[in-house]
Amino acid sequence: MTTLKIGIASYEDMKARTMAVARGEQRVSPDEPRVWFTSTESFAKVLSAGNRDLLRIIVEQTPGSLDELARITGKAKSNLSRTLKTMAGYGLISLERGERGRITPTVAYDRVELDLPLTWSRKAS
Repeated sequence: MTTLKIGIASYEDMKARTMAVARGEQRVSPDEPRVWFTSTESFAKVLSAGNRDLLRIIVEQTPGSLDELARITGKAKSNLSRTLKTMAGYGLISLERGERGRITPTVAYDRVELDLPLTWSRKAS
């Protein structure tokens, strides 16, 4: 597996960066974050201790469906589905639809690296 580089930036900064890339004014460097969160709080919520434990269980036990993962963890399938969709949205896992429509979670990375600026550049509006 590989490392996912994550950055923290305001929505406005992420939008400005995306637009600059789209206009060709800026290039995406290979060492830049691939996933962005708008705050350290949102990052911490998605990668909480409980959610990291869930990722560990998926890697170690390789459940073949959400039903199986619910049995293993003792968590409600609806709660797992919501959490896994959030993680998938950030690219932390993939959700593959298999036979009979079963959804199988797969962990995409074994590490995350956080690029966190200690000072923010505030631009005048």
